[in-house]
Amino acid sequence: MPLSRSLSMTSLSGVLPSWEDDELPVEDLLLFEVAWEVTNKVGGIYTVIQTKAKITADEWGENYYMIGPYFEQNFQTQVEACEPPNPTIRKAMNTLIENGCQVHFGHWLIEGSPYVILFDIASAAWNLERWKGDLWQTCNIGLPYHDREANDSLILGSLIAWFVNKPNVICHFHEWQAGPGLILSRSRKIPMATVFTTHATLLGRYLCAGNTDFYNNLGRFNIDKEAGERQIYHRYCLERAAVHCAHVFTTVSEITAVEASHMLHRRPDVVTPNGLNVKKFSAMHEFQNLHSTSKARIQEFVRGHFYGHLDFNLEKTLFFFIAGRYEFSNKGADIFLESLSRLNYMLRVRNDVTVVVFFIMPAETNNFNVESLKGQAVRKQLWDTAHTVKEKFGKKLYDALLKGTIPDMNSILDRDDFTIMKRAIYATQRHSLPPVTTHNMLKDSTDPILSNIRRIGLFNARSDRVKIIFHPEFLSSTSPLLPMDYEDFVRGCHLGVFPSYYEPWGYTPGECTVMGIPSVTTNLSGFGCFMEEHVSDPAAYGIYVMDRRFRSADDSCNQLTQFMFSFCQQSRRQRIIQRNRTERLSDLLDWRYLGRVCVSAVPLCFHHRNVPLEPGKGLKGNIVSKNSRGVGHFMKVQESLGGLQH
Repeated sequence: MPLSRSLSMTSLSGVLPSWEDDELPVEDLLLFEVAWEVTNKVGGIYTVIQTKAKITADEWGENYYMIGPYFEQNFQTQVEACEPPNPTIRKAMNTLIENGCQVHFGHWLIEGSPYVILFDIASAAWNLERWKGDLWQTCNIGLPYHDREANDSLILGSLIAWFVNKPNVICHFHEWQAGPGLILSRSRKIPMATVFTTHATLLGRYLCAGNTDFYNNLGRFNIDKEAGERQIYHRYCLERAAVHCAHVFTTVSEITAVEASHMLHRRPDVVTPNGLNVKKFSAMHEFQNLHSTSKARIQEFVRGHFYGHLDFNLEKTLFFFIAGRYEFSNKGADIFLESLSRLNYMLRVRNDVTVVVFFIMPAETNNFNVESLKGQAVRKQLWDTAHTVKEKFGKKLYDALLKGTIPDMNSILDRDDFTIMKRAIYATQRHSLPPVTTHNMLKDSTDPILSNIRRIGLFNARSDRVKIIFHPEFLSSTSPLLPMDYEDFVRGCHLGVFPSYYEPWGYTPGECTVMGIPSVTTNLSGFGCFMEEHVSDPAAYGIYVMDRRFRSADDSCNQLTQFMFSFCQQSRRQRIIQRNRTERLSDLLDWRYLGRVCVSAVPLCFHHRNVPLEPGKGLKGNIVSKNSRGVGHFMKVQESLGGLQH
């Protein structure tokens, strides 16, 4: 039966093309969504496909399948194995299995329970050299033997091209790792419509990490030279070929669309902003109570971490945080640290507020450091001592009141009680400053965050009004140090700070928004641009948008410092009102609405998919051959490849 359009998909007036009737144009249409991060958490794409799964599954029902690589641990913990209900899928899987390639099928245990088809890369690795030859013969792109990620992506792509051979199929490919599947499918003229989404261009990420003035020089880069010097030319070729082979090319924000136009030489057909499953985070009027509960748990950790130096009032202490992949410049940690140094000076001069800042960025460590664990042990010991004395005090007070007398406070506690309390106080004495990191860092001397902390001199001294805690590991409720899930931790903080220089979308400020936590973002992030476009005064709703595109680094630092200082000057009541206003923006980020933009790519696929490749050329004729510049430089994808975009 034909699939009807879901009533849950709300149209964005004036933005999306309309269909002529209420049904999809092809009966029995299958949608395959291909990504390296299906059941495999690596970065932000995992969040995209996981949160979008329910709205897509509701729209497509049993005609929706996700495709990705098989990892045994992930499959055992996240997937419920079952038999494919569709006989065509079952037949295609059996064909691969009979040829020695293992394929796994099941329900991914997330909201929406989508079907997943996972290919075992290792079981098909014996075909790698043959498939590398096919890729070379097809489009003159060679892959070096030492780049395992690129080789694995080719194996996955070859299996997908082998697997998907049914008409009336739409394949949506995410990022360059899925690119080989698109390229090979198109080269073999498999009758399917294709969508390719880039969440960040390969070269853009590398260039920004190298401290280049990226956005002001987009048109001046020698792209082939830059990719070659970074030894990613073969990956860049795969990405660019996939972009030009796709019927529809999409990206996640306008800022990334501009970037893709220069880096990949094709303007995206549709911009599909990333959403969230807001229902998962929704707490209605309870979200303020959840903030208080989670804040109390963070305060307990802070009491232990700063034992012996807890001379600041926790009721006047604000919790800021930054989280994400450890890309020091791209994520704006450099700007953030410099701004914290300036904020520290301003708070020491003009305010009695203390700010504790958490850096949640995974880095190489070998374990928790002793001082951090000792702090939590001392806190627990103090709590147990206080609880014991309180029980004894309470019993004596209760007995005295029953007798109708007011007890002598000096007689309620005996000498032993005072001795116990004094010993507990002496145990909190500390001859060193509270540590700035919770773990033993493997590269302590060269770590960018620690090096900059040494430069600005924020060592958690008593005189500092800004305290820093670097937690180089993702949060977990099973941690013996800070036993909180990321969601609970975010709810307990007051402000998320994400001054990114390179952030094609930015899920972290979006997650803050749906949980009612104000955040700082930039006009170089997709999220920041989206908010500036759709909200007339984002700052009034707790979304502070820094200008990192048209201001110098020093001016951006001053702007961020002023944002944070203004936030510190708010009263508790003002912060509560602002959290209410922030949470009201949740619906703007809901997949129920943004998913409609993704669906708009479907009619475009059908508009373009019957346009053939240029006769007599195929793919290879659109890519020039050998570049003699060495291992890192393979085949140059020319502008003529643009002839394949339809």
